[in-house]
Amino acid sequence: MTNTAAVIGGGIAGTAAAIALRHAGFDPVIHERHERSVADERGAFLTVAVNGLAALRSLGLSPEKVLAKGFPTPAMALRGASGRVLAEMSLGREASGPGTLTIRRSDLYAAMRDEAEARGIPVVYGAALTRAVSGPDGAGAEFADGRRVRADLLVGADGLRSRTRRSLDPGAPAPHYLGLLNAGGFTAGPVEPRLAPPPGVMQMAFGRRAFFGWATAPDGSVWWFANPPSKRPVEPGAFTAETWKAHLIELFEGDPSSPAAELIRLSDEVVGPWNTEDMGPVRVWHDDRIVLVGDAAHAMAPTSGQGASQALEDAVVLGHSLRGRVPIGAGLTAYEKARRPRVEKVAAHGRRGNSSKVQGPVGAAIRDAMMPLVFRLLQRKGDPQAWIFEHRLPPLPAGT
Repeated sequence: MTNTAAVIGGGIAGTAAAIALRHAGFDPVIHERHERSVADERGAFLTVAVNGLAALRSLGLSPEKVLAKGFPTPAMALRGASGRVLAEMSLGREASGPGTLTIRRSDLYAAMRDEAEARGIPVVYGAALTRAVSGPDGAGAEFADGRRVRADLLVGADGLRSRTRRSLDPGAPAPHYLGLLNAGGFTAGPVEPRLAPPPGVMQMAFGRRAFFGWATAPDGSVWWFANPPSKRPVEPGAFTAETWKAHLIELFEGDPSSPAAELIRLSDEVVGPWNTEDMGPVRVWHDDRIVLVGDAAHAMAPTSGQGASQALEDAVVLGHSLRGRVPIGAGLTAYEKARRPRVEKVAAHGRRGNSSKVQGPVGAAIRDAMMPLVFRLLQRKGDPQAWIFEHRLPPLPAGT
């Protein structure tokens, strides 16, 4: 008899986990809290690093198909407050292929759900989890609309504010605000050459008042993100679309580190603000019937560029760990043992990078003076991030 699985969350972690469970011989159903129209439109864009591309292949997916609407960004240029390049680095390359790719979050969500549905995995929308319970004969999920579902396994892929995590451990750490807001946007079309960086290079600048990143898409438009510092988290409704755009323009006006203000003016699509949050180590990842994956288990700072890639790796390892293992709890123990050391190391690496975005004038001057030297010293020993990008996992066998 085939084991059943309820996957809570229809984002990257949830769809990848469901596909991996299909390989492992489970019959999964994805439960997504948003309606489909909302689920397809969340967020701005993200990167999938080369280790994430490799994880897609291990899931039996084609990165060229799943990420068809993205574009390569295999390199990064980091600029100081004056606009001077402080460091240039690889974001990971493949022997054959474009390497790290940038894609709209909504396009990746939709592509991953299409792949899940093509494998016969149902997606139920409007399913907001309220509680997960575990017992000797399976796991139960209770939803806000009164529905209840039982399965042999429940996978919590419900993000940073995971209700699955809270059900597993009421004392689990809550997300905490990092003093930065997030925004993103896309210019309405191609921009003049002086505003468009060379294709393939993600530009990032420590501006005088906020951090800014931007890259040129194949159609000549520019995709950008901003991290304005704020002592307090932003409340819903604090800005309208118009006042948020105006606030960002004012924040970057006259800043020599980047063409941020001009690019924001040229953007007809500006998203945000949302709060940058982090979370301490999660003590409980699983019991005998419930397990966490992705941000529900380990939040990644935005600077890591690894949120999606680590979620994809989680799925592959979960599939390998559960395939042929009885009882299910033994497989979940193997999954945590394999994943926890790596994700905690990657998360700590990203956290260190995030702290440099919030600096006073003196701290910024010291950072801009020291960073070129630090990077030269690190690069003498090879790529300091190779341990992240070169991680590979074996392919999952076909499901039974």
